[in-house]
Amino acid sequence: MTDSSLVNRYRSLAARVYHADKPIGRSFGDVELYTELLRGTDGPILEPAAGNGRVLVPLLEAGLEMVGTDPSPDMLDRCRAECESRGLAAELSLGRFDTVDVRSEYAAVIIPAGSLQLVLDPGSTRAIVEGFFRALRPGGRLILDLDSLHALAETEPWAKSWHDGDDLLTLTALSESVDVVAQTTVAQLRYERWHGGALAETELEQFALRLWGVHEMRLLLEAAGFAEVRVHAGYVRDAAPSAETRVVTLEALKAR
Repeated sequence: MTDSSLVNRYRSLAARVYHADKPIGRSFGDVELYTELLRGTDGPILEPAAGNGRVLVPLLEAGLEMVGTDPSPDMLDRCRAECESRGLAAELSLGRFDTVDVRSEYAAVIIPAGSLQLVLDPGSTRAIVEGFFRALRPGGRLILDLDSLHALAETEPWAKSWHDGDDLLTLTALSESVDVVAQTTVAQLRYERWHGGALAETELEQFALRLWGVHEMRLLLEAAGFAEVRVHAGYVRDAAPSAETRVVTLEALKAR
């Protein structure tokens, strides 16, 4: 299977559906936590999967210096438009996790919404994290979200829809496979645009994730050279994970 980190995941219709589902201003608690953790950060902050700017734009509005990359031109176009409509300036460009400029000295690298889990091969994830470590200045931080391993058992199909102008946008998800040993899931995502009751456009994507345990990721971060790893459960600062936790945010610090 092709490594998901190297694939342009969001074409035009998928990007439109994503923006309808997760517009600027929608938060799951992550925007507030990231704003709190990054408050007072002096220097550029990289978001290497910036998407439509759902997190990047509020951080810009909070006065932080943001640099955004994404492998999808369609998502970057939406992010750029959202910034321009608000009079905000951010450096935006095409890029993947494995194309981060390790010569840069970022004050922080952030990966909200579990996007690092799009990388299926653990060896590739390790190399990417090591690249982030090198790209950070001394005292810099890598902040990332992980979904809980509960997701391995969540295989029920689901569907959502949105009215967007004269169109009806729909998204349907079907579980294709789960590998509990490899900790991977594969789903089929079908994006559709309906107009006047007729199907006008559709895109189909295989959506694969590699899930990580909290302790497993902590060990990887420490092996990459990070001096300290802090854990925040459920988008609550310093909250400890429990059996019910669905999202964990790890904050890894590079020694000064």
